[in-house]
Amino acid sequence: MTTAEHITHEDHAHAHGDDCGHLAFPHGDHTDYAHDGHIHRMHEDHADECANGGHAVHRNHDHQHGDDCGHLAVRHDDHTDYVHDGHRHAAHEGHWDDH
Repeated sequence: MTTAEHITHEDHAHAHGDDCGHLAFPHGDHTDYAHDGHIHRMHEDHADECANGGHAVHRNHDHQHGDDCGHLAVRHDDHTDYVHDGHRHAAHEGHWDDH
């Protein structure tokens, strides 16, 4: 997984955490929260968009995600991420990106 970018989600007064009402799931070394098509992670006193820098192909990933694949599907911007072993996978040009 590539290093997460620090992109502050501006004007986001909501603090994500236990029982905040948004879908929470593990991602690497932190917890992500699905909120209105965004993936947030808490950083100090604010929420960041949880985005990796650059294009990161998830190599040697033969599993095909989709309906009933057994992994949590999370809407993210204009696509769906699948939570798999602490990673978020997104379909991209015939392969899976580590999102």
